[in-house]
Amino acid sequence: MAEIKLSAEQRTEFGKGAARRIRRDDKIPAVLYGHGTDPIHVTLPGHDTMLALKTPNALLAIDLGSDNHLAIPKQVQRDPLKGFIEHVDLLIVKRGEKVTVDVAITVVGEPEAGVLLVTENATVALEVEATHIPSEIEVSVEGLQVGAQVLASDLDLPQGAALAVEEDLLILNLTHAPTAAEVEAELEDAEAEAGIEHDQPEAPAEEQAAEPESTES
Repeated sequence: MAEIKLSAEQRTEFGKGAARRIRRDDKIPAVLYGHGTDPIHVTLPGHDTMLALKTPNALLAIDLGSDNHLAIPKQVQRDPLKGFIEHVDLLIVKRGEKVTVDVAITVVGEPEAGVLLVTENATVALEVEATHIPSEIEVSVEGLQVGAQVLASDLDLPQGAALAVEEDLLILNLTHAPTAAEVEAELEDAEAEAGIEHDQPEAPAEEQAAEPESTES
């Protein structure tokens, strides 16, 4: 994975008020930590950081002027409503060292007709070299039948990567795709359990007019 360079500035102001002032200047408060060093509090350029963090497990080259660090994002805090980045925790890494990261699973191909693909785990934890973190792990389901499963041990890992989870972790499960009739029956059962009743439709006006009127004898 290529390094993404970001210029940072060390910061000495903390708290919510300081964070708001930083974000108003289109910057993002962040902290660098790891390798037994004291946390380094910095500000990052807002737009460039937002673009960089679109890459999963981005390898960031943080330029602090006379000091430089390689780091990967460990936690990104976002505003729950507007989605902008509020704060970033960055883990300092060294070239050649191994780190544990969650890597996305990407499914390619199509299973047999009538098969429902269920993703049990969308990511898998891997132990990889910090400067060679894969962006994704591809899994082909081409032609797979009902009952097939993809376990962590079935994944084709890049050279130097190792599983950081149990080998029997279920990644993908292929089951019978329900028919429209089965879906409708399940819906009706669920509504019955929930006590939902539907009003019966009224008979068309023509049918009501055709009904004979009762006569008294």
